[in-house]
Amino acid sequence: MRDRRKKHLPERLEACREVLFMPEYDDRNFSTAILKPEYIDLRAYFGNDNPVMLEIGCGKGTFVCESAKRNPDVNYIAVEKVGNVIVMACEKILRENIKNVLFIKCDAHMLPKYLKDGSVSRMYLNFSCPYPKNRDINRRLTYDAFLKIYDRLLTPDGEIHQKTDNMHFFEYSLEQFPKNGWRIKNISLDLHNSGMEDNIVTEYEKRFSALGPIYRLEAYRKRPVATFKIIETVDMI
Repeated sequence: MRDRRKKHLPERLEACREVLFMPEYDDRNFSTAILKPEYIDLRAYFGNDNPVMLEIGCGKGTFVCESAKRNPDVNYIAVEKVGNVIVMACEKILRENIKNVLFIKCDAHMLPKYLKDGSVSRMYLNFSCPYPKNRDINRRLTYDAFLKIYDRLLTPDGEIHQKTDNMHFFEYSLEQFPKNGWRIKNISLDLHNSGMEDNIVTEYEKRFSALGPIYRLEAYRKRPVATFKIIETVDMI
């Protein structure tokens, strides 16, 4: 069931412009739209060259808000396409006067249009919609097309951290990452009983962790095997 449109939503979104980038699409076909980049000047916005971390599907902003407070030397970008939701996240950041967060209201497909390749050091996929029906498989945020986008945006040593309460979506992701050239580490099949101390609990996580386990993984790209050049040979007598 979809939330009703919030009262005065356009005005509230406009009031959040200080922390919110709302692009207007001339071309809604992402495959052609990204050929005409309109990169956000992150250096100008944040006023520094700190590492950038990206959350796709930020919801009401609990995770990005707490992350930004804990890590003031990291810049955060939070993406959400639903106006009803992102407006609450933006207002939360403004109320708490947090300066190291930028919100983008767009579909994840469009991110290469606004973010430069290799500009993100870590991505978070927190409780993404699992889209359980096979006809919607291409909408899952670990589908092939999305993993190609992440591959572009991440730094060479960048990582993806994923959390979900949906076992089938988690199993799907465990298959997708290796199939697309990624390695997986730190897999947890029951995060809240794993002893992980720095887990930031999202608003969704608070609601659904009592109903079953939370699954988590970290993914990174495969690296080529290092090669060594022989500088000098010595005959052993």
